[in-house]
Amino acid sequence: MRRYRNGGVLESVICNNCGKKIVVESGIVREGVISINYAWDFFSEKDGEIHHFDLCECCYDEITSQFRIPVEEEEQTELL
Repeated sequence: MRRYRNGGVLESVICNNCGKKIVVESGIVREGVISINYAWDFFSEKDGEIHHFDLCECCYDEITSQFRIPVEEEEQTELL
């Protein structure tokens, strides 16, 4: 869950699963978090809905460890 100040500056991020407050300094996220923004489309029971949520790194690891097919991972060779 993200909150923004007037002017669109990121103020806070909270993990939607565990409620952990993610460190945000000067509008920049300072620790691991995954943000999901998904627009459901045709052939879905949620057609026309857009879902937004954030997970801390710990919750991401916990949830994805339960997948029957593991998450595909690759090394990023150039960091920006």
